[in-house]
Amino acid sequence: TSFCSTSPKRSILSLEKWHVARRGADDMRIEHHGRSDTGRRDNNEDAFVALPEHGLYAVADGMGGYEGGEVASKLALASLQTYFELLGQGGLGLDESEDVALERMGLAVRIADREVTRRAVGTLSKMGTTLACVAVQGSRAILAHVGDSRVYRLRDGEVERLTRDHSLVAEMEAAGLTSASQRGMPFSNIITQALGQGPDAKPDLRVEELMPGDRLLLCTDGVTDALDDEAIGWALTSNADPADAVVDASYMAGSADNITALVLTVPYRS
Repeated sequence: TSFCSTSPKRSILSLEKWHVARRGADDMRIEHHGRSDTGRRDNNEDAFVALPEHGLYAVADGMGGYEGGEVASKLALASLQTYFELLGQGGLGLDESEDVALERMGLAVRIADREVTRRAVGTLSKMGTTLACVAVQGSRAILAHVGDSRVYRLRDGEVERLTRDHSLVAEMEAAGLTSASQRGMPFSNIITQALGQGPDAKPDLRVEELMPGDRLLLCTDGVTDALDDEAIGWALTSNADPADAVVDASYMAGSADNITALVLTVPYRS
């Protein structure tokens, strides 16, 4: 298990890196690289979790004040981890029933939402967190997200965004009122869903087939506010540590937020 929330402040960049491999039900091996960095902020409200023995990978971006954001992101990921550990090696049961697996994934997010809400009292009353999660089983994965943390896929040199932000800008774009390319527009930081912010979170869920050579990026808006899709694609082609490459590129591009990247790679079969 890998769990990371904060990284010590350094003058340039501080590092938290994890490298693990996992074998799935059909011998699908997933490698992951993760890094969360304080960046130009004073504290890190981002967090990520990697539970390769259960196929769970997730990032969270907390909000709600200096302490609240850190607490919310940790709570959400700890709740997910507990849920997957209780499920055991069978995981979500994606190999047996896609509908059941999707329901279980949705339940996992709702439980995390309620745990953050339950703890949001007193000085923590305004805390909440985004969430982007990938649950791998065999050669498929379930994606779940709430808020504006994202999942991307690099396949055959092409980058595709697999999630649509729960944000005011995304809703305006869907209505044909604006363009995702318009960075820095008014209200660009307003999200329409987050765990712990009520009413009950409604995660977007989807199932994706994994192919040899695929790279999935789970990231917070410290990445996406600084890098466009093309720049993310270039960073993901790194043969060393793609999470390092994404975080470094985001920082160098002027990211003013915490920066978190968790990259999953499906190796080519030997």
